[in-house]
This record gives sequence, C-alpha cells and structure tokens, in this order.
Amino acid sequence: MESRLRLRVNPNYLNLRFSRHVNSTVGPILTGFVWLIASAWLVSIVLTLYGLARQEPLLPINHLRMTASDAPLVSVLVPARNEQNRVLADCIRSILDQDYGRFEVIAVNDRSTDATGAILETLAKSDHRLRVIEGEEPPAGWLGKPYAMQQAFNHARGEWILATDADMIFDKAALRTAVDRTLEGRGDAMTLIPQFEASSFWERVMIPTWAWVLLMFTVFYRISNPKTQGAVGIGGFFLMRRAVLERVGGYEALKDEVLEDVRLAEMIKRLGARLFAEYAPNLLSTRMYRNFGEMWECSTKNWFSGMKFSLPFALGCICSMYLISVGPPLIALASALGIAAGVSADLWLLFIPAALSWLLQVLVLAMVSIRSQVSPGYAFTAPLGLGLLYAMLFDSSIRISTGKGVTWKGRRIYESGGVRPPRYTAAPHVSNIED
Repeated sequence: MESRLRLRVNPNYLNLRFSRHVNSTVGPILTGFVWLIASAWLVSIVLTLYGLARQEPLLPINHLRMTASDAPLVSVLVPARNEQNRVLADCIRSILDQDYGRFEVIAVNDRSTDATGAILETLAKSDHRLRVIEGEEPPAGWLGKPYAMQQAFNHARGEWILATDADMIFDKAALRTAVDRTLEGRGDAMTLIPQFEASSFWERVMIPTWAWVLLMFTVFYRISNPKTQGAVGIGGFFLMRRAVLERVGGYEALKDEVLEDVRLAEMIKRLGARLFAEYAPNLLSTRMYRNFGEMWECSTKNWFSGMKFSLPFALGCICSMYLISVGPPLIALASALGIAAGVSADLWLLFIPAALSWLLQVLVLAMVSIRSQVSPGYAFTAPLGLGLLYAMLFDSSIRISTGKGVTWKGRRIYESGGVRPPRYTAAPHVSNIED
C-alpha cells in the first residue's frame, strides 16, 4: 500500500504531466501569437504600399514666375554649430545658388569651438545676401538651437521664413518650387522630406527603418489632412509665413524643445493653418551622420522627445516593437535549431509563422530601401535596424528621465539642474488663425 502510494505521488511522474500540460497549453498560445505577428506584418505591407503610392516625389516646377524680383521676400535661417568638418560651405553655396527672385540668408554661428564662424564670414564677403550673426549663449530656460533660431528670426525681414540646417544641400529650384507650391495650394507652411544619403553600413541599416517609421506615422496620423492634429516638421526645410510663426510665439514658444521642428508643425496645425509635407528627394539631400557614434548621439537626443517624454509610452513602444520585429527571427532560429536537434517535430508549427514574420518585415524594409536608394539586400538586417532604433529610444528615455541628460555638439541637454523637458498634459491652446 505504501509503495503504491509513493508511486502515485512520484515527482518524476508529476513533472512529466506538468511538462505535457505546459507544452499543450503554452505551445498553441505562442504559435497563435506568432501568427498574429505575421498578420500584423502582412497588414504593414499593405500600409507601406499605400504610403509609398501616396508619397509621390515633389518635382521642380517648370515655370519661372518665382524667379522675378517681385517674388515674396524669403528669409532663410541657418543655425551652425561646429560644422567645420561637414558640408557647411557647400550648404550655404547651394542656398545662395537658388534661382528664386528675392531672398536673404541669415546664418548664426552658434558658439562654435571650431572654424565655423570663419567659414561663414568668408562666404559672406562674396555675397551680400548672406549675413552672419555671432550667437550668444542661451539664457536660462533656453536650449541652444531654439535660441539660435530666435536670434536669426530677430534679424529676418522676409514675409516668409525658411528654417533649415547646415548639412542640407539644395537643388537650385528648391526654394521657388516650395514657395510656388505653397501659394498655389493656399498654404501657410511647407516642410520637405529630403533624400537621406546612406554611405556607410550602419546608415544603410538604419535609414530605411527611420524612413519606414516616418512613413507609417504619416499614414496613421494623416498628416496631410488639415482636420487632424498629426504633423511632421523637418528642420532641414521648414517654410512658413512670418505671420504664422509670430502667431505661435516664435521660437520662444519652443525654447525648451529639442525636437522643435515637430512641435512647431503641431502648433501650426492647431492654429488652423494649412501645412503641407512633401517628399522631395530631387530638391533636397543630406547626410546627417558620418559614423555610428553621431547616429546614436542624435537619436538619443530626439527619440524620447518624439514620445513627448512619456516613459510608460516609450517603454510600451519598445517592448511591443521588440516582440514584433526582433522576437520572430529569434523564435525562428531557436525552432530551427530544435528541429535540427530532433527535440520535437511540433516545432515546425512555430517555425513557419516566425520565419514568415521575418520574411514579411524583410519585404517591407526592402520596399522602403529601394525608395531610400539603399540596396534591398540590407532589408535582411531589418531586425537589427529596428532593434537598434528602439535601443536608442530606451537609452534616450532612461538618460532624460533620470536627469543624466544627453549630449549634442558639446552641449548637455535635459540634465538635472539645467533645462528640463517640457511637460505635456493637454495640447497648449493656440488661437485659430481665422480669429
């Protein structure tokens, strides 16, 4: 009797039953979840095709009416900090080579510690349309770039303002095309999405992932619809009526914003103004980073701001994207190894949806890579690119939330004791442009 009782409660027997129960329960749940991920990537293919079809490149206009001397005066604002070893001179020359009828260029040497100021002064001597402002240190409560932009804006005379960056290269028709298109559409602002050049391995891995995330944002938030609050602002080319910028409060309203271009776009749409966002690879190009370090530094500066400094939202995005993008390839690899080792033939039921999920995300990134002029072969690194993107978001979130802060061009941003991130509770009220 005693031996029979011991047989019935044998731990090995119980462990075997428990293991079978877990396998019979968890296996189908995990398989179903991976099939759900595959379905999500299938939907993303449809959305990507839809977004790419709608994102037709903006081409230079054929007529030359904006080359006349009576064209609206445009003030081009260029903040420049430590740009000696980049494309500063080529950028300014490409702006001065615009065939637009009336414009001025106001460049701010934003407390550079290299020869940026000397390069700007040399260029200014050969073209009276370029004025160079020696920037001042930001006062309390201001970040560097918004204050540099405000200093340039204080000297601007144009009825239209074009905010740009010192690493952009303009086609000669970029300005007249943008002004003409904005006026023709009775718009108040236009931002252009440039061609992001990718010359190194890491750029070719990362840039298509950024382009895809941006594309999905434009689709989901319907940024071209004036009735929605979804907005995108590209700091490399942001054209707006002076009256609109003044109505939102100028750059003082953005003094603590590291992602001031996106926040400005949101404010403009809340104003009731008409904002256009156009894909313009034929009119504008940039190579934002020269190495992986610069890529990581800039991303940690921006990504948490893109989440509006919400740690729960950022962590939720990170976890969900790792499950969706990095999880399936790892599951497929583990399942394949298990099948090869003869662990269980049932692993095929898990391998198929996991491998399919990976192949679908490769297809998505291949389509975007071709649009980004990157070899579609780099799409096979999709899990790596998406994984790094959200690793950058995690680093950005932790550094800023803990007050450690991030670094950009030698300045500390959002560290304890300095300028802290703005708090977003409700959308700040901005009176309607028709008021």
